[in-house]
Amino acid sequence: MDITAGTPVLIYDGDCAFCTSSLRFGERLLGTDGWAAIPFQFADMDAVAAFTAGAATRSRAEREVLWVTPTGRVDGGADAVARVLLRTRRVPWVLLGAVALLPGARTLTAAVYRLIAANRHLLPGGTPACALGPR
Repeated sequence: MDITAGTPVLIYDGDCAFCTSSLRFGERLLGTDGWAAIPFQFADMDAVAAFTAGAATRSRAEREVLWVTPTGRVDGGADAVARVLLRTRRVPWVLLGAVALLPGARTLTAAVYRLIAANRHLLPGGTPACALGPR
């Protein structure tokens, strides 16, 4: 993975079956043109943290997906999902991504994302390994 090569990267929890199956579904639905995905377990998170001035850490990647741009910008959780949707540049997904980043909608999507993340071990495809530990 070379983020600095010009391709944004979505970093996710590869040990979580729900996260992995959600990502694979998204890749089939949206395509992967112009972005890449890698489990944080296979990423050099020390190098990523250094590249992003500490914004993308292993601890953070254990709790939420991270969208890392070639400039070192990091969006996490619902914002990261919205960035993937924007990257598709296809209707209706690009519109959904844009709406998700609007102030009122952003609050709602962040709350929904946190709810899903906290309960991912209970969702279809989830396993006990998907459960988040206490903060």
